[in-house]
Amino acid sequence: MALALTVRGPARARARARGKTQACQAQAGKRSVIILPGLGNSASDYDDLAENLRSTTGLDLNVHTCDVRRIDWLRNAAGLLDPAYWKGTLKPRPVVDWYLDKVKEKVEIAKRDGGPVSFLAHSAGGWLGRTYLVSMEAPEIANVDCFVSLGSPHMPPPKDVIDQTRGILTWVNETTPGAFHDSVKYTTISGTCIQGTKFGDEDASLEQKITGQGYKQVGGNADVWGDGIVPKESAHLEGALQINLEGVYHSPLGQGDRKWYGSPEVIGEWYHHLDP
Repeated sequence: MALALTVRGPARARARARGKTQACQAQAGKRSVIILPGLGNSASDYDDLAENLRSTTGLDLNVHTCDVRRIDWLRNAAGLLDPAYWKGTLKPRPVVDWYLDKVKEKVEIAKRDGGPVSFLAHSAGGWLGRTYLVSMEAPEIANVDCFVSLGSPHMPPPKDVIDQTRGILTWVNETTPGAFHDSVKYTTISGTCIQGTKFGDEDASLEQKITGQGYKQVGGNADVWGDGIVPKESAHLEGALQINLEGVYHSPLGQGDRKWYGSPEVIGEWYHHLDP
């Protein structure tokens, strides 16, 4: 399957100052990829993706998926008890500490593997991974030198739109804006599978109208392109290598006969960015 894609490089040249420790580790052991699941997903949703990364890419990778269960996401309800939730000024910690702890478990395993580490973040795993690197372990400590996100809602919505994260995305972007860490190569990937529309557009399909309302809640605009869940503009970070994949859907769940980021023929368009 030939996919149409557009690639946009960093807004400015970035010096990738990787330390001597990471260089030694790269020689000592093979690279580890840690998959960070998206909101509502479980580790098992990424089994095929993990296996394809190991067996079909030609890269010599250790692949670990954070041990997230679908029911674990109910832990986020703890944020309802924080007054900041209702003010829209919620911070990620301690609400998502349960998730960050699961990331840390895999980081520790990857450290024992002995090589550099790539974060492969799907959907909400994107801002959760960014949170990890700014509040749990710096990239140099976690051995992370590569960050690739798949359909991640990185940017908060405009002030006049209710933030579904209740302020967390605002905190993340104020604390760790754009391609924040110079020692990390950032690649953000967005699918462009459905163009949303406003509900008043009589020429649009019902799917486009419903999708447009979802895009509006994430990014503030309905009539934009995206992967069916996250609009393209929200999925990219300033300073990152930005890749748009035509016809690619957001999730491994409910995609029908559509291709998602982890479909075998789609992986071929981006997997090489995991090993910079």
